[in-house]
Amino acid sequence: MTKDRKIYGIDISKSVFDIYNQDTGHDQLKNDEQGFKKLLKSLSKDALVVMEATGYYHYRLAQFLYKNGVLVSVVNPLSVKRFIQMKLAKVKTDKSDAKSICEYGLFNDVPLYNALTDVQAECLQLFRLLDSYVKKSTATKNKLHGEDTLGIPSKTVYRSLKRDLNHLKNEILILEKRLLELVKQDQQEQLTLLQTIPGIGLKTALFLIVVKDGFKKFESAAQLCSYVGITPTIRESGSSVRGRSRISKVGNKKLRNLVFLAAFSAYKYNRACKALFDRIVAKGKSAKLALIAVANKLLKQAFAIAKSGLPYDENFVSKLA
Repeated sequence: MTKDRKIYGIDISKSVFDIYNQDTGHDQLKNDEQGFKKLLKSLSKDALVVMEATGYYHYRLAQFLYKNGVLVSVVNPLSVKRFIQMKLAKVKTDKSDAKSICEYGLFNDVPLYNALTDVQAECLQLFRLLDSYVKKSTATKNKLHGEDTLGIPSKTVYRSLKRDLNHLKNEILILEKRLLELVKQDQQEQLTLLQTIPGIGLKTALFLIVVKDGFKKFESAAQLCSYVGITPTIRESGSSVRGRSRISKVGNKKLRNLVFLAAFSAYKYNRACKALFDRIVAKGKSAKLALIAVANKLLKQAFAIAKSGLPYDENFVSKLA
């Protein structure tokens, strides 16, 4: 498939996206409807557009191209990163990333993108709005705290901030209610199953279902963990070069944060996760590394539950154990 197509690599961010093709070189367009239309006009009839899964940013462009008959592939950022590392590339810019994504598409058999349903697209848009409102709410709370701490005698400012905060809270509740309605309409059974896992709350379960299309996008739990970025990275070379283990930050940032926060609850109430946490800490490793491992374990449990269609069983023992 790749050999018969002209590959266009795209590196996309919040405001712009960079495009690279071997024949036409580099270009940069705005990440909006006008930029999408300009890209569509510039593509050849045999184009295959390859882009990384970058949270919310890639969905709109992928959907637009798909609906206009363009072949699209959304690939795992971790795979592209490893590809770049293998080339020993020293320069990293949006322009160079677009070129690397293009080359990745040329040398690998990349999967084709399937468009989101209207329900999935609306859910992702709701999550995007929720993110925005939560950030604004946090900023408003900080301003209120600052007013209280500094003792600034400004009732007008204080009341205005209070009104803004109440408005944001109401908007968040409305968005969360609509999101829950949509997921229940589409994936009620899976939503219920995921919440049987100690540590997985409603919000994390909702996001897992929406972003992962009911876990249909992955063939294994390892692929899911890599996509989210919940994999420990250990810097070690022989006995001379060592560093602290840290979380891999390649993947879906929002989902990674949610799962990592869920790990705090899981290591207390999820028997398998608690045993894993205690075992790692007992070996002298840091609590942070243990929490990363717990988050990884949670994702694997979620994947197994979603694929099996069975509720969480704390007494279950994997055949691979």
